[in-house]
Amino acid sequence: MKNLYLNNRIFFLLFGAGFTYVLAFFFPVLMWAAHGFLILIFIATIIDFLLLFNQKDAVLAQRILPEKLSNGDRNSVKVDVKNTYPFQIKIKVIDEIPFQFQKRDFLIERTIETQKNVFFEYFLEPKERGEYSFGNLNVFVKSPVGLVSRRFTFQKDAVLPSYPSFIHLRKYELMALQNEFLLGGIKKIRKLGHTMEFEQIKEYVPGDDVRTINWKATSKRNQLMVNQFQDEKSQRIFMLIDKGRTMQMPFNGLSLLDYSINATMALSHIILKKSDRAGMMTFSKKTENKVAADNKSGQLKKISEALYNVQTNFYESDFSRLYQDVKFSIGQRSLILLFTNFETLDAVNRQMKYLRGIARNHLLVIVFFQNSELQNLIHKNPENMQEVYDEIIAEKLEFEKKLIIQELRKYGIYTIYTLPENLNIEVINKYLEIKARGIL
Repeated sequence: MKNLYLNNRIFFLLFGAGFTYVLAFFFPVLMWAAHGFLILIFIATIIDFLLLFNQKDAVLAQRILPEKLSNGDRNSVKVDVKNTYPFQIKIKVIDEIPFQFQKRDFLIERTIETQKNVFFEYFLEPKERGEYSFGNLNVFVKSPVGLVSRRFTFQKDAVLPSYPSFIHLRKYELMALQNEFLLGGIKKIRKLGHTMEFEQIKEYVPGDDVRTINWKATSKRNQLMVNQFQDEKSQRIFMLIDKGRTMQMPFNGLSLLDYSINATMALSHIILKKSDRAGMMTFSKKTENKVAADNKSGQLKKISEALYNVQTNFYESDFSRLYQDVKFSIGQRSLILLFTNFETLDAVNRQMKYLRGIARNHLLVIVFFQNSELQNLIHKNPENMQEVYDEIIAEKLEFEKKLIIQELRKYGIYTIYTLPENLNIEVINKYLEIKARGIL
């Protein structure tokens, strides 16, 4: 009986029967009509109950989940429901989705003909990494009588992990494998030259760079021959992710740490497709989650597993410890992308000697973030004195970030200063630019 539920229709009918009894108090002739109405409600309820409960597995339902959720992306969840009753039914589907989504009004209604299936999907967008526990998939069924409903329960306690964003990796791969990479359809990166890793000698065709003509091979073959070069391969690229308290700042539901981890996944995918070696580590009080630079087939999965459940620890990040660990664990010259967030020039100056120490042996790129809320204040037309003050303070903070970029540039440290939502494309652009210029 725990799967039996009364519908609104039966309460409306009972209210009508009760109202008839009230009228019968003034008009006794209606008493028999009220008795008959009540008996009909009782008989219809029994018939409805028998229609719904005379089959054990009259409705079959299945929740189709992906293997894992992609953090910060829309993930599809599909539901398939089949009606084996000999009549048309109406269903209400209530899926007990993980509490992290805070969806308390989830309800899907459908009508299913006999021996037919309905197939629908809904989307979930996780904002944090970790495990998401699904409860029951509840299907409430009504017959054409519609007085009672029967609940069917399926797939109890499904647990799904949420990994750093991976849904759009294929899109970034297709874009990055082209010679020109479009930044959101607006900005085009220029290929500034070619690296000097020799690949082969081939016949000259119109359009080849005449500066690459191999005169010795030309004299031997008695036709123009040119040297063909390729991007250097097996270069080491490390992503260092700050998980200190400054990376907890949220934008659009995701923290700066989440944006950095998603960008690391996207960039690692491109690095491996370019036959370079991808590695990473996280740091705050000490370095953790280390993955050595490699380009083996399981490297992306190894990086994903290392980043799966990384959380900020609210400590002040120790750049002196980071410098020591980089010095001893990364021996060869590498491209290092350091994801952090400096808000003031003083904060940078306190860490400058450690950053310069890393940049002395490696090509260092500091990645830090624009504050989109400050940008809104700067471009907003002030309407009162308070908004004028807010705009001035926002412009001062923005100017401070530009001073940080200039200070880092003085010591040969590259920077990426971007809005969090543009981070993936910006870091891939910078990597491709460095490859094109051959400055690693």
